[in-house]
Amino acid sequence: MHKSILAAAIAVVGFSSAALAEGLTIGVSWSNFQEERWKTDEAAMKAAIEAEGNTYISADAQNSAAKQMTDVEALIAQGADALIILSVDKDAIGPAVDAAAAEGIPVVGYDRLIEDARAFYLTFDNKGVGRIIAESVVAAQPSGNFAIIKGDKGDPNALFLLEGMMEVIGEAVANGTITIVGESFTDGWKPDNAQKNMEQILTANNNAVDAVLAENDGMAGGAIAALAAQGMNVPVGGQDGDHAALNRVARGTQTVSVWKDSRQLGAAAASIAADLAEGTALADVAGAVQWNGGANGVMMSAIFLAPTPITKDNINAVIEAGHIAKDKVCEGAMAGVAGCE
Repeated sequence: MHKSILAAAIAVVGFSSAALAEGLTIGVSWSNFQEERWKTDEAAMKAAIEAEGNTYISADAQNSAAKQMTDVEALIAQGADALIILSVDKDAIGPAVDAAAAEGIPVVGYDRLIEDARAFYLTFDNKGVGRIIAESVVAAQPSGNFAIIKGDKGDPNALFLLEGMMEVIGEAVANGTITIVGESFTDGWKPDNAQKNMEQILTANNNAVDAVLAENDGMAGGAIAALAAQGMNVPVGGQDGDHAALNRVARGTQTVSVWKDSRQLGAAAASIAADLAEGTALADVAGAVQWNGGANGVMMSAIFLAPTPITKDNINAVIEAGHIAKDKVCEGAMAGVAGCE
């Protein structure tokens, strides 16, 4: 509405229509930049937004739900036409959506679910990511004692990933082929917290752990550090395509990193936010499906992108995509790594 008023005012005073071609302002609220992938996502998203002639503005909540609310209010005050929110906490983000809705500003929940029918949900298939992690680790270690290092309990993705993992190992757990000897949520998805969780699991089981399902690469790195301190190298899975994790895959200390190409997700977020700002209904966004798989069963419009598992057999995929330089991923690589020979 404010754009219509502006257009009318310009027409009255006789300004050129070129004055209207300033583009949209897309505000992005990031949960934090501690994890490597969010900086990668930001670069891709910013480039996609600016390539369309729109303006990118952002804020870093530094893992604080309270700061994120303040950040969203600031982005609204700066004139955001649409908001993209990577939420810190699923339960605390509601007032931010209320504030945006009160101003008629559409919201895209980025990668993490904001279970609100007023928000568009854009992510990779997180249950699918969980399945891939488990499938890759089980292929390397079909039986034995498994540890599960889960993400932050305030993030719905932690449970989506776990659901996907259990779809793969559930039957083996039920028949005793696999025993879950430790399972811990990890505050803030922080690697050092994951390392502590892994240390506790190893101590409780006298190091009798045969494989680890970690819900992201940072936590996989923490778990691997705990294992290495005990002289252990067992199959470990993670996700995000972090550079350090891809090098661990090449070195043979991590079995798989599920890569979610941020160029795809960032570009999709930029496009969806712009469409919504220009009046496209949530359900009419190209490629949108209707989904109600959240904890509260809220029906939402969503898009789920397909992730790519990266193992020693296809590391060349991330090199060829320009995600990581060959010398960086292949440093210290073991023999037989595709793309490192």
